[in-house]
Amino acid sequence: MMDIAAASMTMSQNRLALATSIRVMSLSKDIAAQQGKELVQMLKNAQPNLGNNLDIHV
Repeated sequence: MMDIAAASMTMSQNRLALATSIRVMSLSKDIAAQQGKELVQMLKNAQPNLGNNLDIHV
C-alpha cells in the first residue's frame, strides 16, 4: 500500500508530465500553422501571374 507522500509525489509527476506534453503539442501546432502560412505565401509568389490571362485562338 502506498503512503500519502508517495501518492502525492506520483500525482505531481503525472501532472508535470501532462503539462509538458500539452505545451509541446501547443508549440508543434503553432509551428505547423506558421509553416502552412509560409507554404501558401511561397506558392503565391512562385507564379504570381498564373491564371490571370486566358488566351483563346480559333
